[in-house]
Order: sequence, then C-alpha cells, then structure tokens
Amino acid sequence: MALPHVLECEKPLHELERKIQALEALLGPEDDRTTLDAAKAEYAERLGDIYRNLSPWDIVRVARHPKRPQSRDYIDLICKDFCELHGDRRFGDDPAIITGFARIGSFRVLIVGHHKGRDTNEKIQCHFGCAHPEGYRKALAKMRLAEKFGLPIVTLVDTPGAYPGLGAEQRGQAEAIAVNMLEMSRLQTPIVSVVIGEGGSGGALGIAVADRVAMLEYAYYSVISPEGCAAILWKTANAETNSAAAKALKLTAADNLSLGIVDDVITEPAGGAHRDPKAAAQNLQTWITDRLRELKRFKPANLPARRYERFRKLGVYAEAAEPTPASRAVPSEKPEAGEPSRGRLRPTTAG
Repeated sequence: MALPHVLECEKPLHELERKIQALEALLGPEDDRTTLDAAKAEYAERLGDIYRNLSPWDIVRVARHPKRPQSRDYIDLICKDFCELHGDRRFGDDPAIITGFARIGSFRVLIVGHHKGRDTNEKIQCHFGCAHPEGYRKALAKMRLAEKFGLPIVTLVDTPGAYPGLGAEQRGQAEAIAVNMLEMSRLQTPIVSVVIGEGGSGGALGIAVADRVAMLEYAYYSVISPEGCAAILWKTANAETNSAAAKALKLTAADNLSLGIVDDVITEPAGGAHRDPKAAAQNLQTWITDRLRELKRFKPANLPARRYERFRKLGVYAEAAEPTPASRAVPSEKPEAGEPSRGRLRPTTAG
C-alpha cells in the first residue's frame, strides 16, 4: 500500500499506512482482523477526501507521479496484437513517441502515444517524453497509413512539451508540429485522443487534433507548465507561485471540460491511476470503444468538416450588447453670471 514516492497532499496518510503495514505483518490468517479492516476503511475514506479536494497544483503533481501508467502500460493492458512501427523515413526513430497497429476491443486501430520512460536510462533515451520533429513526422506518416487502410486513430498524450533542444529546432520542431495539426485536421478517418498525464503546449497538440478529446481525471492540459507560467509572471517559481499559476491556468480536467476544450473526463480509481492501473485502463478502454462506435456512424469524408468545426468553436464567446442608457447626464443648471460651474449632473430622458 505504501508508495515510494509520496505526494505532499498524501502525507497525512503516512501514519495510517505504517499502522496498516504493521498489522498486516503481525496478523496471521486465523487472527481477528477487525482492527485491520477498520484501519483500511479509514484509509480509504481519508484518501477519497484528499482526492476530492485536490488543488490544481496537487493535480499537476499527481499527473507527474513516477508510478502513473504511461502509454506503453495502457497498450499492454488494453491492446491485443500490438505491432510497433518505427522511423519517420526522413531522419530516424524517436522513442518519445510510440506508434503501431493494435486491436482495442473489436476495433483495429493505430495507436500513437508519448512515452516518458521508467528508469533513468529509459527516461534519458525517451527525452522524458519530449518528442523531437522526427517523432511527430513518424506519427503523421503512420496516421496517413491508417487513413489509407481505413483504420481509426487513438492517441495518448503525456508530455511536458516538445523537446526544446538545438537539434530539434534545426530539424524543424515548430514546422513538424504545425504540419501535424494541419494534416490531422483533414484525415478522413476517426481520431480520438486522451490526455493520460501531462498535456503540455504544442507538444501535446501535435498528436491531439481529434474528433473526440478526453482527459483522465487527474491529468492536466495547458499552454504552459505552472513553473514556466510562474517564472514569467512572478520571475520565480516556488511552491506559492506554482500553485497560483496552476490555478490561473485552468488546467485541470474539470476546467478543460467546462471550457469546452475536452469532451469528456474519464474517471480514475480512488487515489489516482497509479494505485490501480488495471481499473484505469478499463475505464480508458470503455471510453475509447464507445467513442469509436459513435464515430463509426459518420462517413469518413464528413469527419474533417466536423473536426474543423469542433476546434473552430474553441475560444468563442458571446458578447452582451451594450445596454442603452435610460438617461443621459447633463448639467443640472446653468451657473449664474460670474459663478463657476459646480459640474452637478441631473438625469434627462435619452433622445
């Protein structure tokens, strides 16, 4: 039950965790487990209370939890017959983005997802989930292949952002992301996208132009990280400014849903996906198959126009007409000769 990586918001549970571990070590199969069961019930209740009241900054830290399931974990849990595809046919292969054909439920699909890596060596190899231009070009090449074969596309977003290094810029990082967004908007095949952890800026958008977009409950989706925002606004990133920035950015799943940026929020198990990856994967699979079944009703040729309209509406707001004043302010009286004006106003009927 105890996790090696302890979130700040979960520290109140530490003592109770240790109590449960001690009881489990002491009690045998024949011993009375009433005390242990009561401690576990209390733990579950307190854990639920904590996760129902997470601040936006807490949610960011849950999304970054080192044990949180990543794209490869979900592929292992929900996909059958996964066949990975490599390379962009121009420069090389980028391990920060995974592509491959698979079966999810009754649907044959193309899977595209970010991968951060688990241990230190894998994280360095995957650039901590920050894709290079060849990663986005690989993704687009495979998406075009999926369109050719009439297969739907499923993308799993989990990145702090696109890789900001010199080599990536020299090979056209911004152009690669822009081309992906353009081409994904007009692919004639269903596309669904889920933010499973971090959804950082253009690095996320490069594979997230879809007919249906969802977020896991404790993921975040934002134009910039809280630390980056805090450094710009307050010239320093610390616990206080990071928390303020996370709140101002409206980056949680609930915020994105209310703003119309995502279509659905996928429920996570109590305490986050890292506590029960199998349950999280089951919820993810259910959402994907339901949305693909829904999109199957539309003709592929009609999907780009609907996709365009979905994204075109983002940021649209209604501006109320300026109310017509019932009266106009005019001087109440003319000053007597030699008397300075007091500037008093009195209402008069408009018109």
